[in-house]
Amino acid sequence: MLTGSIVALVTPFTRQGNVDYSELEALVNWHVESGTDAIVAVGTTGESTTLTHDEHIDVVRAIAEIADSRIGVIAGNGSNSTAEAVHLTERMAHLNIDGFLNVTPYYNKPSRQGIIAHYQACASASDKPQILYNVPGRTCCDMQPSLVAELAQIDGVVGIKEASGEVSRVSELRQRCGAEFILLSGDDPTATDFMLAGGQGVISVTANVVPAQMKQLVDLAVAGQGDAAQQLDKTLQRLNQMLFIESNPIPVKWALALLGRLQANYRLPLTAPELASQKVIEQALIDAKLL
Repeated sequence: MLTGSIVALVTPFTRQGNVDYSELEALVNWHVESGTDAIVAVGTTGESTTLTHDEHIDVVRAIAEIADSRIGVIAGNGSNSTAEAVHLTERMAHLNIDGFLNVTPYYNKPSRQGIIAHYQACASASDKPQILYNVPGRTCCDMQPSLVAELAQIDGVVGIKEASGEVSRVSELRQRCGAEFILLSGDDPTATDFMLAGGQGVISVTANVVPAQMKQLVDLAVAGQGDAAQQLDKTLQRLNQMLFIESNPIPVKWALALLGRLQANYRLPLTAPELASQKVIEQALIDAKLL
């Protein structure tokens, strides 16, 4: 359950700012029905940085219980503090989850040795598999393939979510890290090319809005059916772009609200999109024949 079409699930909130577990249950069931292979619970798209540790664990626990092994569950366990990341990992290790997604420490700008020590500590905190997460646009740290290859030697590190958007890295990562190392795209606009180059899936924001279409796209691309995959990808590209018109997950939650899937509630410092962005998101949904 660590490959295929994986949704970076949003975390719904009530108008009062609490986690809306009713809406969360409906979202999980929708993804099960739509064929999504796995859910990333409380990653960046799940507004992990604004949840308390107890809320973080409670949301992962709830998703795992609702999923009930019908769909894979991958828990976000990243932090810019190694101690916090280890703490989260230890507290979630007993849950019915398939593994962890661990973002590179952000803000601190650690050295190469600091990154290695961070992931060694996290991997030692649980026997569940760990997926590295490289997203330089948010962390100011870009894990080059040579470093990823070194991290791949750590027991428990099984793959990477690569969100740099550089498709050319796929072949080098495969060569350096071996055939068993899982390569997942973390960039919706380039995900199809990433998979056609040898990637085994995508951790997708867009899958929140079009889970069935994303599942179909991933299956085509992973099977090497390039023409069909590219044709379907063309129909989703505007949606891919518009869901990042403002900081994620602002646009995707607004889109889901327009589709009636949740209320568009955020935690500060995130707020509703600007009026101009709202209109663009709505038009993208209309163009995709979702509204």
